[in-house]
Amino acid sequence: MGISVQVRTFTNAVEATCVHPAIAALCAQAASQSLPLLGCVDPYDDTVFNRSQLKVLIPELQGLAEVSAAEEAEAAHAILALAAQIERKAHRYLVFNGD
Repeated sequence: MGISVQVRTFTNAVEATCVHPAIAALCAQAASQSLPLLGCVDPYDDTVFNRSQLKVLIPELQGLAEVSAAEEAEAAHAILALAAQIERKAHRYLVFNGD
């Protein structure tokens, strides 16, 4: 299936989801560049980022969006849109769901 990304609350309710087919490729590209957060997303399990970690994750996504092929850049922008939701509301998490 691949990797999806969700915005979840502290009660684990899902508020938004992104299922872009290039998310796994984007994470693999981040791993090849040794990016500290996106590069460590587990393709087989959940990887959770909180609001504080977004201070590092957002620049990683922005940088990849600038240098990636169209599909991966589109996935990065979709994830950035989810991250913006987390920045606006407390007690939200960005969850990468591995296959």
